[in-house]
Amino acid sequence: MMNDIAMAAMEMSSARLEMQYAMTLQKRTMTDMEQQAMGELAMLPPTPGVGDYIDTYA
Repeated sequence: MMNDIAMAAMEMSSARLEMQYAMTLQKRTMTDMEQQAMGELAMLPPTPGVGDYIDTYA
């Protein structure tokens, strides 16, 4: 009986640690992707303002 309780506690602790690791890894990945996207957006040319560009060939 005591071994079962100890085993269940160890499994719960292991599952909690695994979940925390996965969440940390996911947050880090999302932060890296956000920084990459911001860098790519910074490389785009500026868009013309409203009324600055008229497409006469459309």
